[in-house]
Amino acid sequence: MTGQVVGWAAGFVLLLTIGAQTFKQWRCRSNDGVSPLLFIGQIVASTGFLIYAVVQSDPVFVATNALMLLSAVTGLVIMWRNDREQSEDPTRGLVERRV
Repeated sequence: MTGQVVGWAAGFVLLLTIGAQTFKQWRCRSNDGVSPLLFIGQIVASTGFLIYAVVQSDPVFVATNALMLLSAVTGLVIMWRNDREQSEDPTRGLVERRV
């Protein structure tokens, strides 16, 4: 039972950190410093881990990797949206610098 608690806690922390990055991308409408390979790699890895978790009947891994897969797809969609909006308006997503 202790292992399950540790697994759920670790999954929560992982989802919180990735979710915060995805939310920042959405809110700022900027992809600065973020590579699409991050999301593509996360999609591939999460899909593989999800299949493994289902085969192993591990509910912690199933839930965590399903949500990680969802966050990766969401992040990639947000990145495409930001790129499209940036190409339509090159000033969008730029941060004003105060001197």
